[in-house]
Amino acid sequence: MTRLSVNINKVALIRNARGGNLPDLYKFAADCEEYGAQGITVHPRPDERHIRYADLEPLKDLVRTEFNVEGYPNDKFINKVIAVKPHQVTLVPDPPGVLTSSEGWDTIEHKDFLSGVILGFKDAGIRVSLFLDAKIDMVHGAKEVGADRIELYTGDYAKSYFQDKENHIRDHIVVAKEAHKLGLGVNAGHDLNLDNLHYYSTHVPNLKEVSIGHALIADALYYGIQNVIGMYRHELAR
Repeated sequence: MTRLSVNINKVALIRNARGGNLPDLYKFAADCEEYGAQGITVHPRPDERHIRYADLEPLKDLVRTEFNVEGYPNDKFINKVIAVKPHQVTLVPDPPGVLTSSEGWDTIEHKDFLSGVILGFKDAGIRVSLFLDAKIDMVHGAKEVGADRIELYTGDYAKSYFQDKENHIRDHIVVAKEAHKLGLGVNAGHDLNLDNLHYYSTHVPNLKEVSIGHALIADALYYGIQNVIGMYRHELAR
């Protein structure tokens, strides 16, 4: 069954807004696991507007499922992640200052850069996933640079879900099958929610993990985090 990793960036954003420790990010992460989350995801950005690099070590110490750190692999990110050694690092091609991740790597254009970065993480014993658009050539490129997994960008699928979900999921199905043939694990994330998650997870084969933050935390404002994790797990299991 596809695993649910909860992205807690928005919880850190609320904490940082007042400069204190409310909500307690670390207790929240531990509670998410207690309520059924099968992983915790964070994405520190250069301005540290939500997750801070100082959060990484305490989170690694308390997470009992899987700790996944996303981000753009500049020198600071690389050094901090290797020092902490999460279970997985997901490399995202975010330039500084962007609001959110909205496209995947060009694994052909950035082949030399990615190959060196990935080798460093793998030498440290960290599984490496690459954030990708659903394109066959990008998946072959991910294999060539040494990635262990890919994370398919699902933003366009989510935007079109109610109008044309069949057309927009087609490439994801093809790419997931090809990745599996190449020995790459398949993750997915971006704007997945209670409306579109079940359809995606039941049509995309060999889907190991989804990382969900914004929608899940927004839903928790209405239903509570314990209920919401159960609701998302239900969508993956039914």
